[in-house]
Amino acid sequence: MFGSLQFAGREHVESWYAASAGSFTPRPRLGESLTADVCVVGAGYTGLSAALELAERGYRVVVLEGARVGWGASGRNGGQVLSDLACGMNLVRDELGQDAAREIWSMTREAVELVGQRCAKYDIDAELVWGYFHAALKERQLREQAAWQEDAARHYGYDRFELVGRDRLPEMVASERYVGGLFEPDAGHLHPLKYAQGLARAAEAAGVRIFEHSAVSGIVPGATVRVAVGKLEVRAESVVLAGNTYLGRLVPELDKKIMPVGTYLIATEPLGEARARALIPKNLAVCDANFVLDYFRFSRDTRLLFGGRVSYTGMTPVGLRDAMRRSMLKVFPGLADAKVEYDWGGFVDITMNRAPHFGRVQPNVFFAQGFSGHGVALTGLAGRLMAEAIDGEPERFDLFARLSHRSFPGGALLRTPALLMATSYYRLRDYL
Repeated sequence: MFGSLQFAGREHVESWYAASAGSFTPRPRLGESLTADVCVVGAGYTGLSAALELAERGYRVVVLEGARVGWGASGRNGGQVLSDLACGMNLVRDELGQDAAREIWSMTREAVELVGQRCAKYDIDAELVWGYFHAALKERQLREQAAWQEDAARHYGYDRFELVGRDRLPEMVASERYVGGLFEPDAGHLHPLKYAQGLARAAEAAGVRIFEHSAVSGIVPGATVRVAVGKLEVRAESVVLAGNTYLGRLVPELDKKIMPVGTYLIATEPLGEARARALIPKNLAVCDANFVLDYFRFSRDTRLLFGGRVSYTGMTPVGLRDAMRRSMLKVFPGLADAKVEYDWGGFVDITMNRAPHFGRVQPNVFFAQGFSGHGVALTGLAGRLMAEAIDGEPERFDLFARLSHRSFPGGALLRTPALLMATSYYRLRDYL
């Protein structure tokens, strides 16, 4: 028997996402024991995507969520819809070979396209906008981006990247902080919580039953898996674990492979269309090339959404709003008069090597975690691949599962200081 789900930690102050997502549809608690073909643990992007894909294949699906739909990273993230993996393709190529790397790259492109397809098919108004700029702060970073542009075209058949020098930088972002960057027309940004809510509605329309405030207290494996919620249970032939960092000690062997990292954003007051377009003319999402990075974009109502602080301790940094505002002003000094109206955050999960971690803990118990900052798109692909595997087509899921993963050293008490020591080198490199 696995352990119990630790759904701990306070919900942060209301985010701009929650304030702007519209009315929230409450779902009931699990009130009786049920049987299903598949039980999904977690109602974020991964779990909802798996549930939707399975329901459309004819499976009876129950989703158990410890809080609310989109409560975790799916409703709090930076909203960046990205191809590629956080670890980069070189790691994949070195471990699995060029052919496998090419297939995985193609699937990351599928993941991005899937976001657009779902918004269109299920009428999800997630404020999706295409266009992304990878900003370089140093010439070294710009050279690295040029090398990746060439590598992507030569080895992965992707020739859509456009290298931008300082002369054309104002077309992308009006900031003296950068020397250029890489424009990616096929990536973009969206309203994360609206997207999560839209996926939930689409899943329910396909027949999925979603239960909120129904934290899983244990899982008993077997040919029929028993998923306990207190004294109640859902009995299912297959289980999808999609809680990421919020699974806690439910499955200890998975908890060792990921590290919860707090990530935070602020939102200004609405700046108006003219001022917003003067700063980011093409309404792109922008992210810099540092290891400890800044990322930002405009909302539909022209607020600047700016993220960049991280916490490895599980504690919200002191003076968060002021610190984030100072970072914003390094990029856009002209916004000194702009009022910051919201600050919020939450946890994402990272792996040691920043590669996504897919696999099985039992033949019929699947998981996907460790998206390491690339989850808005990749979670949708993960849900699709788990549905394929449950439906007897495991090849694509198993390809991702071949990526090796080490446990964080030191256990729960020591992995945070160990990670801080390991990341100090990359923090220092940001300044070089």
